[in-house]
Amino acid sequence: MPFSEDSSMVCQMQVGVRTEISVERITHVSPDTTQAAMYESCDDLALVHATKDGDVGAFEELVKRYDRRLLRIAQNLTHNREDSEDAVQEAFLKAFQHLEQFRESAKFSTWLIRIALNESLLKLRKQRVASELFFDNKFEAEEDVFPIDVADWAPNPEELYRASELREILRKTLQELSPALSVVFVLQDIEGFTLEQTAELLDLSLTAVKARSRRARLQLRERLTAYFKRGTASASSRSGRYSEMV
Repeated sequence: MPFSEDSSMVCQMQVGVRTEISVERITHVSPDTTQAAMYESCDDLALVHATKDGDVGAFEELVKRYDRRLLRIAQNLTHNREDSEDAVQEAFLKAFQHLEQFRESAKFSTWLIRIALNESLLKLRKQRVASELFFDNKFEAEEDVFPIDVADWAPNPEELYRASELREILRKTLQELSPALSVVFVLQDIEGFTLEQTAELLDLSLTAVKARSRRARLQLRERLTAYFKRGTASASSRSGRYSEMV
């Protein structure tokens, strides 16, 4: 195996024969407890090397490490649970199929997130095309395109309503941004990536990321301000909470 000496001491893995893989194989087959412990002790690069040598379990560990974060990013971009899940599955499948193209000049996580971003933006583009077609044909299908998860209001109806209302307003406002601006906002302000990390993920200059971040925040603030001006007095009293967010 092409591990470094240090990596091989930490990761004593049995390399299997290369095998065809599907999304189901990646996301639903788990190694045994002993193997899982070995995989968890390996860094990403060691797991990438093991995967290239045919160890499917090593790639399953990479899926386990990044599945939730990629899903969160995808959902914040597509605003659609089904599309976000499809985007993440397709991202993992493409990463596995094209792992030989990973040249290790960047972190594996950066390379993987780039693939997931591309898949998510493709889903978003298809959504917008579909939405335009629906409107052209006078179909009212907004709820089908952007389903809303309804929280259980039983424990504290008023507080849950306000929290869900605020999230929904922000979600709808984010949808109004162009993909070029929304992806910068999601990576920096929601996911917490630094300016430098965001620039690397999007393959942009720091100047370009700064400009897009500023434009995204200004546009969100303008839209949120306009929304609350149209709302009730009680809604307006909560607008300050949004100003702090953006």
